[in-house]
Amino acid sequence: MAKRKVDTENRGFQTRWESEYMFTKVAGKPVCLLCGESVAVLKEYNLRRHYETKHADKNKNMDMEQRLQKAEELKRGLKSRQALFKKAKSQGQAAVKASFILAEEIAKSARPFTEGDFIKNCMIKVCDEVCPEKRQLFLNVSLSRNTIAERVDQLSINLKEQLVKKGKDFIAYSLAVDESTDISDIAQLSIFIRGVDSNLSVTEEFLALRPMHGTTTGHDLYEEVSRCVNEMELPWEKLVGLTTGGAPAMCGHRSGLVAKIREKMQEENATGELTAYHCIIHQEALCGKALKMEHVMSIITRTVNFIRAKGLNHRQFKAFLTELETEHGDLPYHTEVRWLSQGKVLQRCFELREEICLFLDSKGKDTTQLRDEMFLCEMAFLCDITSHLNAINLQLQGRDRVISDMYSTVKAFKTKLTLWETQMRKENLSHFPSCQTMKEKLSTSAFPSTQLADKIGMLAADFRRRFADFEAQKSRLELLGNPFAVDVESSPPNLQMELIDLQCNDALRAKYAAVGAAEFARFLPGTMPQLRIQAAQTLSMFGSTYLCEQLFSLMNLNKTSHRSRLTAEHLHSILRISSAQSLTPNIDELVEKMGHHQVSPSTSNK
Repeated sequence: MAKRKVDTENRGFQTRWESEYMFTKVAGKPVCLLCGESVAVLKEYNLRRHYETKHADKNKNMDMEQRLQKAEELKRGLKSRQALFKKAKSQGQAAVKASFILAEEIAKSARPFTEGDFIKNCMIKVCDEVCPEKRQLFLNVSLSRNTIAERVDQLSINLKEQLVKKGKDFIAYSLAVDESTDISDIAQLSIFIRGVDSNLSVTEEFLALRPMHGTTTGHDLYEEVSRCVNEMELPWEKLVGLTTGGAPAMCGHRSGLVAKIREKMQEENATGELTAYHCIIHQEALCGKALKMEHVMSIITRTVNFIRAKGLNHRQFKAFLTELETEHGDLPYHTEVRWLSQGKVLQRCFELREEICLFLDSKGKDTTQLRDEMFLCEMAFLCDITSHLNAINLQLQGRDRVISDMYSTVKAFKTKLTLWETQMRKENLSHFPSCQTMKEKLSTSAFPSTQLADKIGMLAADFRRRFADFEAQKSRLELLGNPFAVDVESSPPNLQMELIDLQCNDALRAKYAAVGAAEFARFLPGTMPQLRIQAAQTLSMFGSTYLCEQLFSLMNLNKTSHRSRLTAEHLHSILRISSAQSLTPNIDELVEKMGHHQVSPSTSNK
């Protein structure tokens, strides 16, 4: 049977119907200009019947010209109403979008939700001065506490949906997990994910912050991590690495988080082996303890506390430094939690050592230890070596760090330690400026170069011990770092043929030289699938729990003594928004989902 056509049944809208039946076409449907009703089927019979039964008496005395004029007037009125509706709809959408944008900024800046009211009051006052005729538009933007809280939750859900969608394309992913305690003494488990898709593009994002109200055993941690992985619908066989802090509940070989996840992967018949690392930055900070120079640090801490702890002493010390016109006007505090602060305190104390002794003498304090030449030599050494340790610490920090680059940084530092030990035994202090200063000022005793060289040797030995697990992955990391220098014969058999093809390809060698190791993996051709998989697995690995530590700082900024009742759900939403890196909330999509809701002034002031 032939398909029925609209044209053959006179279903195309005829211009003459406007004047004859007072109808016009709106969005493909015939709409009556007199009453606004629409007719379902576009047929002349239907239009004529509607007109004759409802409106014939009103216009029966009009001639054709009058009917045309009236039809045009009615059409103009309809268009005017439509334009007004569109404008109102557009203004309503803009008001909702503005509330989303401001909610995102409030979350990112760690401000309480009540800041929305303050911002709105400021906006209204500015509007009254700059553009008073648009006051109503600003009033329509709802920024009440409840609205901001709702918007923040919606933004967070949108980001999570984007992450879940990206997660479906991951061919390899790794997790970074760490635990800390908030101001309410609730243990918080921070989880980040680093995934790599088939294009070898890396996504590094916040996965979850889970409050641990009870115990924090390895089993408890595993339950939370497992729940997150399952919620994301991530396959266990694609999990490549797990980087954690050094707590036994994390790293325990039998009942720790690492052991539990390995058991889970065996249950899921995952073919790959889970690579577990203790955070490189934690390891580097712990290596500093191998120097065993706590006696030096305790004297310095005691001295700084005497000066800083009492307000009078602190004021007098600053005034004393001003009198002497020293380069520095104060001493910083040191805290064990902030590793980098130790180097700053040591450096300042060494530079102000004479002024500190003079001030303590004026207070009647014994300065024998602070003037002892052996102590000063050890202090100078600790100042220099801590400065070197801080430098590597800063190099290892940051987002989007490739684990092979972090390994190279640690490897270079171990080589430097070997050089420094050799030079120290020969009293070559080129890389130890504070030690050089002390050596030049020594009056009687010789500089203890052998003793300090032994300290460097102890530090080097601790680096080798702590980073042994990275040495075990050396060939894997070097394969990503410089595949053109890898020995093919010692490589896994499944990579050997592709490695030969790669190393003999001049175009790829030139590309590697141009873009560097981290970006080069994306240019590996599809004819090298094994190398691409290997690169994806290595790119997905976390070298540290830096992102977790950064998140805990954000958590402490948000959950303060003034906001201690902030709910876990709202805290989670805030942290997802403020820690997002490669993802951004799709605000236009959220506004669309809200059904073009227009906020009234009365609603916004609730």
